[in-house]
Amino acid sequence: MLYLAILQPTTVQRHHLRLRRHTARTSLYAQSPHHVSPSLYRVDNRHHQQHDGYLESLNSAIGGNESSGEIGDALHGLTGSPPDNPNGPVNTTIRKIDAVATSTLMDFGLYVAECMPKYVQKVQIVTGNELEVLVAPEGIVPVLHFLKDHHQCQFASLADIGAMDVPSRENRFEIIYNLLSLRFNSRIRVKSYTDELTPVDSCYEVFKAADWYEREIWDMYGVFFANHPDLRRILTDYGFEGHPFRKDFPLSGYVEVRYDDEVKRVVVEPVELAQEFRKFDLSSPWETFPNLRTLPAGAEEDPKATQTGPVKQ
Repeated sequence: MLYLAILQPTTVQRHHLRLRRHTARTSLYAQSPHHVSPSLYRVDNRHHQQHDGYLESLNSAIGGNESSGEIGDALHGLTGSPPDNPNGPVNTTIRKIDAVATSTLMDFGLYVAECMPKYVQKVQIVTGNELEVLVAPEGIVPVLHFLKDHHQCQFASLADIGAMDVPSRENRFEIIYNLLSLRFNSRIRVKSYTDELTPVDSCYEVFKAADWYEREIWDMYGVFFANHPDLRRILTDYGFEGHPFRKDFPLSGYVEVRYDDEVKRVVVEPVELAQEFRKFDLSSPWETFPNLRTLPAGAEEDPKATQTGPVKQ
């Protein structure tokens, strides 16, 4: 339809719009460096020179009425996306590692370690650009306080608390805190450790969102959080024994729940796996339970198919 074609912006207009947005963002960082944390973001002169080069190539392409392909190559440099590869398709789903951003994150991690040398044991970068700070168990609350309230951090949002069980370690449980800084659009991961008997200080006074996260870890792993206002199970049923996410917890569990028609209520009984469910006949997935099959009229059932014990020769 004609009026739709008129309202649709041209290719050059779209390129101008993207260029203005990128220039505005770049000028914001360049003109107001005091609003950006130097420990998280740095504007390098090399980036400005590269940006000016792309501007010149884009202006020459637009001014000379060049093809859309040359304009696109110039825009690829501004937006950071790879240009079209004439030899074959380019996998744009793989995130490239930015050496400058990784170096900045590492500098910030070392800055945290210098500010909290009593508690920070190690700082590392994993999967390219994810910062992890490994702390001692007694340093969880002080480090989280520092990351939340320090002006250069402002990790005011607790995204999640997770746990991991590695029975081969002396301190088998690993506690992971994922923090988010909306002010600087950055994330950090704080890790600590404990065993089955040693409690961990609750961070409820620092992050109120830790309430249900810590209850879930107590329910699934059995890690006790000291000074928690309401530490009780949150996922399993009342009277449940054990912690299901531990590696030594059996997959079948210890009890099973069913509705009893006689007592008219749900009853909890020890797990009883019937022999019928222990037989696996891989020849036909639809005939796993021979006693429940309906044979055609006049057909005789093979006795070997219904034999549940070992075959004696």
